[in-house]
Amino acid sequence: MTMRFVRSLLCSATVFSLAIPAVQAADTLSQPVGVALQQAQSALAAHNYAKAMDAVNEADAVAGKSAYEDYTIAQMRAAVASQAGNVAQATAAYEKLIASPRTPRNLKNQMLMSEGSMAYNAKDYPRAAAAIQRYLKEAGPNPAMETLLAQSYYLQKDYAHTLSVLTPIVSRTVKAGQKPVESQLQMLAASATALKDSTTATHAYVLLATYYPKKEYWALLLHELVVNTKIPAALQLDVYRIRLAAGDISTARDFMEMTEIAMQGHMPQLALDLMNQGYQQGILGQGAEAPRQARLKAMVEKTVAARKESIEADEKAALAQTSGNELLNVGYNYVTFGQASKGLALMQQAITKGVTDPDIARLHLGLAQMQAGQKAEAIQTFKSVAGDNGAYDIAQLWVLRLGQSAATH
Repeated sequence: MTMRFVRSLLCSATVFSLAIPAVQAADTLSQPVGVALQQAQSALAAHNYAKAMDAVNEADAVAGKSAYEDYTIAQMRAAVASQAGNVAQATAAYEKLIASPRTPRNLKNQMLMSEGSMAYNAKDYPRAAAAIQRYLKEAGPNPAMETLLAQSYYLQKDYAHTLSVLTPIVSRTVKAGQKPVESQLQMLAASATALKDSTTATHAYVLLATYYPKKEYWALLLHELVVNTKIPAALQLDVYRIRLAAGDISTARDFMEMTEIAMQGHMPQLALDLMNQGYQQGILGQGAEAPRQARLKAMVEKTVAARKESIEADEKAALAQTSGNELLNVGYNYVTFGQASKGLALMQQAITKGVTDPDIARLHLGLAQMQAGQKAEAIQTFKSVAGDNGAYDIAQLWVLRLGQSAATH
């Protein structure tokens, strides 16, 4: 057969537009094999896949074939099977080509990629996942194939493996200062939700709300914060406050709950501020519960007055303690009483001294800075919050809210 036909056959037999391996002088096709493959090539061009495969089988049935002829037949079989959507035959042909020393490394990698892609398109997700894993192991990282691997697991409802693939990808992307792929974050959130992993789901929705600010992501995010059973009691008020800032608080019960938590945390002025906001919005002071709400407010006001009188003694007692927990609370109260400079300094001193949870402490410092009108400082403090108990996610939401607020002015 002519050299032109050999090169034409090689080009048609590969799915990818890659450099063709050098043809050695001894690499020729016998007349029976060449004629059959030429017929296969014509049938393939006409999209008559059954006729093309029959011709390939005819070439394969020729006795005494050379190694080169076996290789060329496998190429044509791969081309016909892949275009016909026959994943099993195409994969078998590719495996033969991949095992051959005639196939360059870059073409082998392309074939491995094709195996995974074909299986995925055929909705054979287990086969796709196995092929893509092999490709990534042999060819190295590839963002598109990593996403396809995650999708292969996700569509099998293998949510644990979906998380194992996506979590490091998203983490690397964020640390590199790049924007995560929206579909990856959606799969991450949905998989975590299916596994009842509220912490991961919340984190995913934080990233979605950050990079793709849509109303539905905020709604899902706030829902995850509410249902997350891993959020400690020390953060319950913080969940309420970010919901309040996002406009997700609309019942008297929520305002009363916030007030009670603030009182239990020995922050009476904050409790009063929250109640006043409820009254301003027309949510408190209405209906049959109005008298009970008025009694609670009177009690809160009385406590505020008492705490203002005792604040210096509270400060002295807190300074004498080994930990900075009480000092942090005293400092926050100073801020709510209008003495921002003194209060913020005490909160910083408390964190330096040592507190039970530094991340929650930094979150509260950021809130105090925000209340004191120090928006830039608050954002930097929020960005320093870490951990996996919900403090990080709440802090990131405040960064997002403050950023959005700045963008609208």
